[in-house]
Amino acid sequence: MANESSTTLQRSLAIQARVIYALVMREIITRYGRHNIGFAWLFVEPMLFTIGVMALWSTLHDISSSHHLSIMAFAITSYSTVLVWRNTIGRCSHAVEPNAALLFHRNVRIIDLFLARIVLEIAGITLSMVVLLTLCVIAGLIPAPQDMLTMAAGWALLAWYSCAMALLIGGLSEYSEMVERLWHPISYFQLPISGAFVMASWLPPKLRDIVMIFPVPHCVEMFRYGYFGNSITPYYNVPYVSVICLVLTWLGLAVVRNASKHVESQ
Repeated sequence: MANESSTTLQRSLAIQARVIYALVMREIITRYGRHNIGFAWLFVEPMLFTIGVMALWSTLHDISSSHHLSIMAFAITSYSTVLVWRNTIGRCSHAVEPNAALLFHRNVRIIDLFLARIVLEIAGITLSMVVLLTLCVIAGLIPAPQDMLTMAAGWALLAWYSCAMALLIGGLSEYSEMVERLWHPISYFQLPISGAFVMASWLPPKLRDIVMIFPVPHCVEMFRYGYFGNSITPYYNVPYVSVICLVLTWLGLAVVRNASKHVESQ
C-alpha cells in the first residue's frame, strides 16, 4: 500500500514538473519569441539593466574612497537583488487572465501559472548576476567573492521571500485590479528600505532598527557579506526572515487556493 502511495506521489510530482516546464517554455516563447537571440534575453535583459546602473553609480558615486569598497561590485550586488523581488512579484500580478485558456487542461492549475513565472524570473536574474560577476572578476574589474556559500544562502532567502510575495500579490490581484495598481507604488516606496542603495551599518541606529523590520534588507546584507566578507559589518537575522517567509508562504498558498475557486466560479 505504501509503495502504491509512493508511486502515485512520484507520478504526481513528475506530471507537475512537466506542466511547469511546459509553461516556462511557453512563457519564454511568448515573451521573447523565436527570432534573434530569443530566450537569451531571459538573462541578457536584467544584465543590461544592472550594467546601466553600475555605469551610472560609477560615474556619480565614490563609495570606494569613503567605505573602501568597489563601486562596481557594490552596484552588481545591489541592483541584482532589486530585480529579484520587483520582477518576480510584478510578473505574477494578473498572470491568470492572459493564460486563462490553459486552465481547460486537466493538469494545469492557477498555481502552476504563478510558479512558471516565478521560476523564469528568478532563473533569469540569477543567471545574469552569475555571468556578470564572473566576467567582471575574470576581467579584473572587481575582486572575487569571499564566501560564495553565504552569498547563495542570502540569494536563496531573497528568492524565497520573492516567491511567497509573488503568490500573495498574484492571488490577490485576481480579486481586484486595485492590488496591481497599489503594488507598483508600494514597490517604489520599498526601494529605499530594501538595502540596495545603502548598507545597514551606514545608517543611524534608530533608522537601522526601523529598516531591519522588513525582511529584504536582511537578505541583501547576507548576500553582500558573502561577497565582501569581513570588510563590511553585516546586519541580518536568518531565523527572523525565515519565520516571515513561512507566514507569507502560507498566506500566499491560501490566497491562491481561494483565487482558484474564485476564477472557476466565474
